[in-house]
Amino acid sequence: MRPPWNRAMKPPGGNASSPDVEVPQGRSRFSTYAAYFGPAIIAAVAYIDPGNFGTDIQSGAQYGYLLLWAVLLANLMGMLLQYLSGKLGLATDQSLGEMVRRSLGARWKVVTYWLACEVFALFTDLAEFLGVTSAVYLLSDGRISLLASAWLSAFDVIVIFALLGRKFRRIEVMITTFVFGIGLGYVYELVIAKPNPSAVAHGIIIPTIANSNELFLVVGIIGATVMPHVLMLHSSLTKQKSAGMDVAQRKRMLGLHRWDTIGNLTMAGLINMAILIMAAAAFYVRGLNVVTINDAYTTLTPLFGVAASVVFALTLMFSGWSSSTVGVIAGQSILEGLLGSKASPWLRRILLRVVNVIPTSVAIMLGYQPLVLLVYSQVVLSLLIPLPLIPLIYYTSKRKFMGEFVNRHSITFIALLVAGIIIVLNALLLVASV
Repeated sequence: MRPPWNRAMKPPGGNASSPDVEVPQGRSRFSTYAAYFGPAIIAAVAYIDPGNFGTDIQSGAQYGYLLLWAVLLANLMGMLLQYLSGKLGLATDQSLGEMVRRSLGARWKVVTYWLACEVFALFTDLAEFLGVTSAVYLLSDGRISLLASAWLSAFDVIVIFALLGRKFRRIEVMITTFVFGIGLGYVYELVIAKPNPSAVAHGIIIPTIANSNELFLVVGIIGATVMPHVLMLHSSLTKQKSAGMDVAQRKRMLGLHRWDTIGNLTMAGLINMAILIMAAAAFYVRGLNVVTINDAYTTLTPLFGVAASVVFALTLMFSGWSSSTVGVIAGQSILEGLLGSKASPWLRRILLRVVNVIPTSVAIMLGYQPLVLLVYSQVVLSLLIPLPLIPLIYYTSKRKFMGEFVNRHSITFIALLVAGIIIVLNALLLVASV
């Protein structure tokens, strides 16, 4: 039977979205996985980006452990969808963006879809940018104003890519290091905060949405976790790992992809829950009114010492840097996949930051806090999730696209259930907001 993928399709080259490591065949399982490692850790950054900090801190500070179930649900949903995205790339030699381009056909349809994708790319970068801005402000103890911090932060991704050069493996190593640092930071925060284990278990097991504000935060949590840009990106990364392989080799890669996704996204999910647990244990149980990231930072010092505040700000900085980097890679992948364009990555990086730094500066001058902007940006992202989600489920459920790698009926059913939950929650939020 003829393989379903197009062998003539080549991965984009000459920029930071092109991995430079080939997956060795015929070697030990560990060495093969070590070479494959990368796609899921990049996707996992979406679980612990500044948007997660914003929604988790606000949820924990306002409602204690009650919304932990939403974090768990969002992480499980994201894990399944990221697995499907990666499998699409492995099976078809095409990214999700390329698949959509081929299906839509007409140029105007493709451009319209691409412009909609640019909206969620813009709001994604806004969240990461706000995270770095807040971290710079906090680590300077306010000596650098929020406005000045915003303009300093506008150059972070440009500096990172200039230092790392064109080697994609360096980017993977940097992101892995930042994720590891965030994890260590929150192990420390949980040790000193001493959360209530029974309350944590109750919050994870018992779902509850008591009012429209809780619904708003639940939707924000989902939008901060199941992020549309990494649903598009994961397929692009895995397709490049398996380029030129036969069916048997791809099946082996699929096994690596499965465990890579489960392992890295489980770790990121635990960090995601730890952020909310820390906020609940540190602020909610003490009846402290924490409504901004600055409040969280300054409140941690008298409670647990300066080290707790510094670790909090550093983890936010690591989160912003890593997720900003991933956002640029995802945006370039979407551009190339949908339009077949190879516009300068540097131009894209600069344009995104210019577009975001100006409205952010205006918002700061008007007195809006970064945490508030962060949460609203995640709600917008949740509303845009169906844009890549529906095509992803469609393609992976059809044998004509996936061949032997087509979803089992049970997987397709669960994926459709996930899509239904996200769409219903978004609809309820819109109704509640009217």
